[in-house]
Amino acid sequence: MDVHWLEQTEADVPAENRWLSAKEMNSLQSMRFAKRRDDWRLGRWTAKRALAACLNLPSDLAALANTEILAAPSGAPEVLFFSQTAPVTISLSHRAGRAMCGVALSGNCIGCDLELIEPRSDTFTVDYFTVNEQTLVARTSMEERPLLVTLLWSAKESALKALHVGLRLETTCLDVKFVEELLPPTEQCRQYILNSKPGPNPDEWHPLHVRYLGGQAFHGWWRNADQMVRTVVSALPLRSPIHSPCSFQER
Repeated sequence: MDVHWLEQTEADVPAENRWLSAKEMNSLQSMRFAKRRDDWRLGRWTAKRALAACLNLPSDLAALANTEILAAPSGAPEVLFFSQTAPVTISLSHRAGRAMCGVALSGNCIGCDLELIEPRSDTFTVDYFTVNEQTLVARTSMEERPLLVTLLWSAKESALKALHVGLRLETTCLDVKFVEELLPPTEQCRQYILNSKPGPNPDEWHPLHVRYLGGQAFHGWWRNADQMVRTVVSALPLRSPIHSPCSFQER
């Protein structure tokens, strides 16, 4: 299956709110803190632009208001067109003034995550990673460790979103492997991860797998650019994510 993706920044979001539906405006006005409102608007803007690009829909402000991104009972984002549930699945993530949206044209569960590459403590690794993952981290140099730890964490976040449970589930129930689980957590695997340098092509992704100890396996991809890691996972075999460039037409 295919997943389309798009990123936007806070600078891309219009100051006005004509692109939000009435229900979305009610949700926005109920938020007390400016940071929460800004993150929420950025996520909704990114999702609407991603859907417009992927589905070839009008992208002016009035047309975007006809697309609603509401929270399902599980907390996952749900898409409605003209108040009717749309046959698409999306996943959202935002970090450090940037948001990412993944779009699948089927009912399959997907998850995406965007994380800033930054140092994390040894306690973080022990608390949130499996024994196999801890072994891989321990064999990685201190200089290279932030990328690897961020990547492992991001893949877990994506899988938790695909499961529609978020951090209500222990992250140690998820085990991340690379290159279709053919490489064990050894020096060979470590070199594969760290040497997969991003090029100028925005579609350059690298494969990973996440196995939920409850029995489900997720196919996924990861990408490293601009000091941030992106991951996308799906319960079905997944081709490399497709970038959805969009053009905005304000009216």
